[in-house]
Amino acid sequence: MAADATGGEPANPRRCGVVALLGAPNAGKSTLVNALVGQKLAIVSPRVQTTRTRLLGIAIEGAAQLLLFDTPGLFEPRGRMDRAMVGEAWDAAREADICLLLVDAAAGANPPALAIADRLADRPRPVWLVLNKVDLVPRPQLLGLAATLNTHAPFAETFMLSALSGDGVADLRAALGRAAPEGAWLYPEDQLTDAPARALACELTREQLYLQLGQELPYATAVLAESFEERGDGSAVIRQQILVERDSQKAIVLGRGGTRIRTIGERARVAIAQALDRPVHLFLHVRVEPGWRENPSLLRDLGLGRGG
Repeated sequence: MAADATGGEPANPRRCGVVALLGAPNAGKSTLVNALVGQKLAIVSPRVQTTRTRLLGIAIEGAAQLLLFDTPGLFEPRGRMDRAMVGEAWDAAREADICLLLVDAAAGANPPALAIADRLADRPRPVWLVLNKVDLVPRPQLLGLAATLNTHAPFAETFMLSALSGDGVADLRAALGRAAPEGAWLYPEDQLTDAPARALACELTREQLYLQLGQELPYATAVLAESFEERGDGSAVIRQQILVERDSQKAIVLGRGGTRIRTIGERARVAIAQALDRPVHLFLHVRVEPGWRENPSLLRDLGLGRGG
């Protein structure tokens, strides 16, 4: 980095900012993190509450390194796992230099969005409003939505974008780069996340569970890393356990003659190999663990903080 003409401080000092993306389930937080980073890191599915733990994505914008926390959707928790998920989101908010409240513009100023805005109103650090999926809503309606939400919290900035198409994402990233505080970068320039490879592999398998299973069953499943072995030929041998709560759920995951588990494994293996940029040998085992969503030890193993 070059110094200025007078030999003093660099003309464009490095910046590093922590950004937490908050919102109700299915607001598009994971899609936006992937778009800001420029590569798929966070898993995405049409189902709500796909994200369970906070994931760090790292983006470079000019002289700024942006540390982007994708967080679980905020909702009214009912059990130990729900409380742990919501706690992950609010913990990220407390650590962030800037919080982004992501709102599904098509869903509008519904009670969940307004409740989150109200809670963020007293936050001492900046909170920005991001209206997502704006391509689905007429512009006059967007302006009214932004005005309504701004009566609930003093948003420092308001952005309108489509995380899926990428429209408006570059403007948000540029603004975050300008707003990041001065400071040394915390990660190498080419690093995109701090998540270990074995954790990313588990998430990609869990994504296939959400895509391949029925409406309710994915919420009763989890993927636990059993082993991750790197071979001398550059490939990885990965063994994972799929947790379910009942024998009947195990039968559904396996499918007739093991057809469904084979499909899940094949598609997960392709996704993992692409993400890790290496050949992958994936072995899945379905394990019945009654009440795992209320087990603090298993929740910690799954990356949910203190286990709720």
